[in-house]
Amino acid sequence: LPNTPADEKTAAIKQWVDSVIDKMDHYKAEHHRYVKEAVNLLELALWKAKLGEKEETCAEGRAKKAKIDAESARREKRITCGADMVIKNVLPFLQLK
Repeated sequence: LPNTPADEKTAAIKQWVDSVIDKMDHYKAEHHRYVKEAVNLLELALWKAKLGEKEETCAEGRAKKAKIDAESARREKRITCGADMVIKNVLPFLQLK
C-alpha cells in the first residue's frame, strides 16, 4: 500500500477488505460444517452409551422378561438417550456469535 499511487489506494483497500470478508465467510461456513458434524457425533455417542446400558429389570423379576424386537429397542434408546437436551445445552458453546 505504501507503493500504491494515491489515486489507486481506495481501490486497493476495497479489494483487500473484500478478500478479508470472503475469507471470513469461508471460515464461518467451514465452522458451521464442523459444528454440524460434531453435533451428529455427539448424538451418536450418547445413543451408543445408552445402548451399552444394561436392560432395566422389570418389577416382577427376571422370570418374566418381555421379548422386544431389537430394532424397536434401538429406536427407543435413540429417543430416550437425552441427546436433544445435551445438544441444546452444548450447542451455544460451539456456535459463532
